[in-house]
Amino acid sequence: MSVFLIAATVLLLAMVLPGIVCVRAGTIDGVVALELCGTLATLTLLCLAEGFHRGIYFNVALVSAATAWIGAFVFARFFGRVL
Repeated sequence: MSVFLIAATVLLLAMVLPGIVCVRAGTIDGVVALELCGTLATLTLLCLAEGFHRGIYFNVALVSAATAWIGAFVFARFFGRVL
């Protein structure tokens, strides 16, 4: 068991609290918690790629980071109309 695999497990467990906030909190707080989950998912994928010693898996983390970043702009645009 690698240190990176342990870090990935801890990061997955750290997604539980922001997930609860996404479901139970208000609109803006839920979006912030969702962005935190996106960041934690990207870091988890990076740790898994390094833990399995597969360079090609870093592409998945790169795509995850890009979609989380673009998703933040989409949420900001739609909530800008509502608020």
